[in-house]
Amino acid sequence: MIEVSENLYVGNEYDCFYETREEWVVIHACKHPCHVRKVGYSGKLLQSHPEYLISEGKGHLFLNMVDMQQPFSPVFTHPIMKRALEFIEQNILLKKVLIHCNHGFSRSPSIALMYLAKKNKIQNKSLQDAYRDFIKLYPGYTPGNGIYLYMQNNWQEIMDLV
Repeated sequence: MIEVSENLYVGNEYDCFYETREEWVVIHACKHPCHVRKVGYSGKLLQSHPEYLISEGKGHLFLNMVDMQQPFSPVFTHPIMKRALEFIEQNILLKKVLIHCNHGFSRSPSIALMYLAKKNKIQNKSLQDAYRDFIKLYPGYTPGNGIYLYMQNNWQEIMDLV
């Protein structure tokens, strides 16, 4: 787990915890095992399910996210990113915010990058500028093709989400 900005941490599934901790909140940016465990399903979840994209619990935000090769669909990804950015904003002044995915290379650091860019804590004119600044904070950042193309294709819309 690495602190990329005050009270903002990026990690992997080994940093994950499900219990409530007074000083922490967690964004679980992975379908397996977190979203699956919280919602209680195996295999595929119907898109009509009310927690298909997002499920919330006390101090926890569970996102149905997987790394894909093709660009993430804005139809599904914009609501996920909007809620993740709101969740960070709602909590970061009073609590430590952990964003984690399975390996800590792609989804969780991408959410942190978007938040820091929106808050002007790193360059935000373009994804490339933000990436150059963010890699200094989180050297292991290696976004998957799907999340990178989503950000590249939707950068301005992402900056306007919240």
